[in-house]
Amino acid sequence: MIEFKNVHKAFGPKKVLRGFSLTVNEGETMVIIGYSGTGKSVAIKHIVGLLEPDEGEVWVDGLRVDQLSRKDLYALRGNIGYVFQFAALFDSMTIGENVAMGLRKQGELTEQEIGTRVTEALNLVDLPDVQNRMPSELSGGMRKRVGIARAIALRPKYILYDEPTTGLDPVTSATIDQLMVRMREQLGVTGIVITHDMRSAYTVGTRIAMLYEGQVHAVGTVDEIQHSKDPLVRQFVEGRPTIDDESVLVAGLPGSLPPDVATTPHR
Repeated sequence: MIEFKNVHKAFGPKKVLRGFSLTVNEGETMVIIGYSGTGKSVAIKHIVGLLEPDEGEVWVDGLRVDQLSRKDLYALRGNIGYVFQFAALFDSMTIGENVAMGLRKQGELTEQEIGTRVTEALNLVDLPDVQNRMPSELSGGMRKRVGIARAIALRPKYILYDEPTTGLDPVTSATIDQLMVRMREQLGVTGIVITHDMRSAYTVGTRIAMLYEGQVHAVGTVDEIQHSKDPLVRQFVEGRPTIDDESVLVAGLPGSLPPDVATTPHR
């Protein structure tokens, strides 16, 4: 289980997270949606200790991340795969070397065992014959699949996906979505997916949380988010540039929304 408890994070005067609280249960895929700049990627970086909260707590399997020793933090990271937005492959290394990198860093397996893990991981993402190719020889979608293979080669308990379908065509995006579903169903991996792509969110998510102004504004199952009457949720999932007064009344919200939300597109 991953738990965010009242997490605050600022960069200079800019407050990004303002009391972010969320629980991710084992075996589920939690999708986090929200406008650009609302802190989605900032939030998940706290899980692996890349950032520390200014206030609040982040817990993984009963361990408070910001209080771990360096040794224990590295051990925790061994259970967490991280799929970066642009795959983050090393151009000077072959695909096989990229996938094996984390395993070699752990220093726990023989070269033969590492080779077996690399082959298994690439087979799982349907790229069985690319070990000796270079990243520049692969398409964007293939590179993202290699990024997933590198994460699952560690046999992690959790995988964090940061904008996994950004910049991909619809067919390739659907392929990545199916891979994420496969990771949960075949490997039992608990996932957190950061995305703006609602088609992807509905496909891969077991629950969806919407982040707004540094806090979780809404959280629910796919069906609950799809049929939500909350005006902010409706605006985001339908891709509408404004929220009209009628939608606010339908939701029964007291008072008025901030002017920048009610009358202008979010920037």
